[in-house]
Amino acid sequence: MEWQDEGTVIARRSHGENAVIIEVLTPRQGRHAGLVPGGASRKRAAMLQPGTRLDLRWRARRDDQLGTFSVEPIRLRAGLLADPLGLAGLNAICALLVFALPERDPHPRLVQRSEDLLDLIEQGEDWGAAYLAWEAALLDEMGFGLDLASCAVTGARDGLAYVSPRTGRAVSRAGAGEWADRLLPLPAIMGGAGDNRGNGLAEGLAITGHFLETRLAAELVGRPVPVARDRLLQRLLRDR
Repeated sequence: MEWQDEGTVIARRSHGENAVIIEVLTPRQGRHAGLVPGGASRKRAAMLQPGTRLDLRWRARRDDQLGTFSVEPIRLRAGLLADPLGLAGLNAICALLVFALPERDPHPRLVQRSEDLLDLIEQGEDWGAAYLAWEAALLDEMGFGLDLASCAVTGARDGLAYVSPRTGRAVSRAGAGEWADRLLPLPAIMGGAGDNRGNGLAEGLAITGHFLETRLAAELVGRPVPVARDRLLQRLLRDR
């Protein structure tokens, strides 16, 4: 068995004295692991860090084996490692991808969004809103997408102010009525009415975090959301 693709390293671990096992995210193969002989050497270690984009060739005798990678660097993304906030973003993205994605299950749209987000983070721009949109896209890819287009109660597309913590659907202020205090505030950054109090990014991440925990983690994965996400939120929201 053999395939060739481009992909980004999302995890690595040592294997024996000289080899490493890496997990990569590729458009056609999805999340895929393989052994890199000699990958623990000083010369090769830098290009096998999470965030590095590689040209990959995977080989194995059978499809169900771990197999081995031959790798060549395409983009090291060294800027992600030089900035504490950028590194926290990289760690959270990689941890959530490993956490959520089944092995060898392609998700090309999520792959492209992940690559675009990593590029944005490396550029040092304000990427908080893009990260929030990425978490929403991850939920959607895993079958737990939010429906924020119209009110679940009235059908209205205007005046959306809340999200149902049970269904993930938007609710207008008029539709919420006496149930408003049981709903999650929908900030303007996610298409809300824009008059909720508090930090819009924090409110948005509270929404995606709720569904990462109660749907993705509890119903699909069976493990808690990676702590790397909490570490990122502490840094990302510290000065907002």
